[in-house]
Amino acid sequence: MIVPTGTPDVLLRTEGRAGFITLNRPRAINALTHAMVLAVDGALTDWEHDPAVTTVVVEGAGERGLCAGGDIRAIHDDARARGTASAAFWRDEYRLNARISRYPKPYVALMDGIVMGGGVGVSAHGSVRVVTERSRVAMPETGIGFVPDVGGTHLLGRAPGELGTHMALTGAVVGAADALLTGLADAFVPSAELPALARDLTDLAPEEALARHAASPPAGVLAEQRAWIDACYTAPTVEEIVERLFGSGVPAAKETAETLLGRSPAALKATLATLRRSRALGSLEAVLDLEYRVSCAALTTPDLVEGIRAQVVDKDRDPHWTPATLAEVTEADVARYFAVPDGGDLGLAAGTPAPTTPSAPAGHGARGGA
Repeated sequence: MIVPTGTPDVLLRTEGRAGFITLNRPRAINALTHAMVLAVDGALTDWEHDPAVTTVVVEGAGERGLCAGGDIRAIHDDARARGTASAAFWRDEYRLNARISRYPKPYVALMDGIVMGGGVGVSAHGSVRVVTERSRVAMPETGIGFVPDVGGTHLLGRAPGELGTHMALTGAVVGAADALLTGLADAFVPSAELPALARDLTDLAPEEALARHAASPPAGVLAEQRAWIDACYTAPTVEEIVERLFGSGVPAAKETAETLLGRSPAALKATLATLRRSRALGSLEAVLDLEYRVSCAALTTPDLVEGIRAQVVDKDRDPHWTPATLAEVTEADVARYFAVPDGGDLGLAAGTPAPTTPSAPAGHGARGGA
């Protein structure tokens, strides 16, 4: 008999040769909390040294998606209170993201439905990333005055051409074909086949199981848009990117420019700077160190509180950004995002070992893809 263990929000079970991690907050589209991050990390520790478990599978409970990100209401409250819960959460979350990327056993992520923000972090760094026709993948942070994190700028920085820049700045939601194109996924499996795939993973190697179920995805949109995306997003500044989009003569490019003008100007400039620095850094660990600085800095900005207020708390969809325009965001404003946080750096790239006792969850995690 298979007996699930774990916490109410993270169910763990072993079946055959596979260990299954089920994110179990379906009413919240399985949004991550700090306790969930620690539970997933604990499962990876146990199964890494268990010879009976040869494959790890992460999935989401319910019908809506794998994971919508994190509890951005909590980050709103933490930022208003000038608290430390978010920074503590990010320390453990980013360490988990790095661990997933170097996990010594196959880590299979079933990226069905909504996979955003922190959901990308617990899936797209895995060794086998499976999308379906229901997949909706995005890093939507600029819409709440934040910057893509959880290694998102590392992933998007490696996408072909400037597709990753487009996704990072706009928060564009992509389907299966475009997730494959941009390197966020490895294989397409129809959603109706996922239960059978999961069963096969209990006694087959992932490549054998996928061979039974993989198919061709429905057509995407980014391949057809790449010409104008590459031409516009190679510009050195956000202002010039917007100018090129408006001047391209392509209706979709003009609509994208309008989208960008509705995002946080400070977050846009910080995102572009982070993405371009990430490309030069190379390793995921170095990028997570960088993103930790940026995330902690964002926690002190007015735009993060205002963006979450407008999108989630009051839901008026009318954020009032500070500064209000791209022209008002100075180089000094952007530089502040890269300062060492008060609590010190994350230290992943320097080989800083994870604490023997993870930081205790101070409330729910504070990430935003919901």
